[in-house]
Amino acid sequence: MESFKIRKITSLWIIVVLTLFIVSIVLGILMRLNQGEIIHQSPAGFYVNMTTHGLTMIGIWFVAGMAAVNYLMERYVKTSYGANLFAFVFTVIGILMLWTATFIGKFHAAWTFLYPLPLKIMWAKWATPLFLFSLAVLGLGWLVWSISLMAKILKKYSISQAFAWQHFKKNPKVETPPFILISMITLIGVIACLIAAVILLVLFFAEYFSNGSFVNDALLMKNLTYFFGHTIANEMLYLGLAVIYELFAELSGRPKWKTTWYVALAWNFTLIFILTAFFHHLYMDFVQPEGLQIVGQLASYLASLPAAGVTVFSIWVAVYRTKINWSLTNLLFFMGVAGWVIGGLGAVIDATISNNFVLHNTLWVPAHFHTYNAMGNVLFSLAFFNWFSTQCTNQIKKESFVKLKLSLLLIGGIGFLLAFYIGGADSIPRRYSNYPAEFPMAAPLAAGAALFATFYLIAILLFFFNISKKCVKIMSSPTSLS
Repeated sequence: MESFKIRKITSLWIIVVLTLFIVSIVLGILMRLNQGEIIHQSPAGFYVNMTTHGLTMIGIWFVAGMAAVNYLMERYVKTSYGANLFAFVFTVIGILMLWTATFIGKFHAAWTFLYPLPLKIMWAKWATPLFLFSLAVLGLGWLVWSISLMAKILKKYSISQAFAWQHFKKNPKVETPPFILISMITLIGVIACLIAAVILLVLFFAEYFSNGSFVNDALLMKNLTYFFGHTIANEMLYLGLAVIYELFAELSGRPKWKTTWYVALAWNFTLIFILTAFFHHLYMDFVQPEGLQIVGQLASYLASLPAAGVTVFSIWVAVYRTKINWSLTNLLFFMGVAGWVIGGLGAVIDATISNNFVLHNTLWVPAHFHTYNAMGNVLFSLAFFNWFSTQCTNQIKKESFVKLKLSLLLIGGIGFLLAFYIGGADSIPRRYSNYPAEFPMAAPLAAGAALFATFYLIAILLFFFNISKKCVKIMSSPTSLS
């Protein structure tokens, strides 16, 4: 009965995530069509779409990773169904509040909602508090879920075991699976950034309701915003990596990956680096202490080495000159790692201070984060969705339209991203609803990007119909068959 409940809510997460993803892709295509002068939106309409698109994307792929980790964690510890359900309900409520604030209230301060923009009312007055309350609802649901999962890990493993410190010695008495190690490291980062979000929202509310008697420090608000936003956007990638460490070797017909001293060391350092890399978003803030700017560049470089280096090495060793049981799931994992690494390289280039002055307010930034999301993290989650829906319905038969789906994903994704990279290299600014005449390549690139994004959308629709059909079957099957 309990396993059936976990399968059912995981199926619900998958259907909701894929549905919201399709809507969010459409919003993205509309933005690029507007920039490409194919359609004409008002500036407010464009920024409403941008705000909704950005926050929805971050939210759904975070919960997708959490749902996958929660399901697989049942292999090691008993998780809380109540916390999972609580997070699901609060996510749905939070998204509905967010969309009401943006689509009806016309709130359009972007997904970063940088201070003091949300307080400069250029929309329905009620939209600002509703937007902030939506983030509070989402954050509360995710915080309870994250704390619950970490508590379940620590109920079975001591703190040192959860961090795999015993693997720094030979022949440890207790083996810490890589999945548990990565999940623990990631959950700590998630909890830290959600606590920062709580502080940020409290400060926003304090100023909003003070009638001008209280004014926040702008630099503090920006640090809190990016500590929260940058960290959670990266931690959702690490949730996907935890899934890869758990499933890739198993599905490839290879021995299960084990935690070694260098895996433990790499992921322990990752915790430090990922919590300090956000400083690279504040290079332009000259009042920020110079030492923090240097920390930001170093952490941005070093964050890519432990997780990326060890993971890529492990994947390469697993497939090089080795007979692999290739499946759609493993192909998605493999392609996702490639997209993650390419996007990470783009991020490192931008995080270099001398480059950042040239690139950071150009299309190079959406280029790199769309790469490691659309062609990295999304593929990690699609791989889990495909594996979960196939395994839980016992439909191991050959997948249909595999080549078509992968081809559309690759062609659509690469073409869409190239338009961003070329635009960034040509100094085309980001966040413009319409481009001035000084950027003659901007509109054609945007129109081309919309075309390729449509190919990507078709691939996602094919995945949606195949996976959601199986998930509906899982939810409707008798409990006794679980």
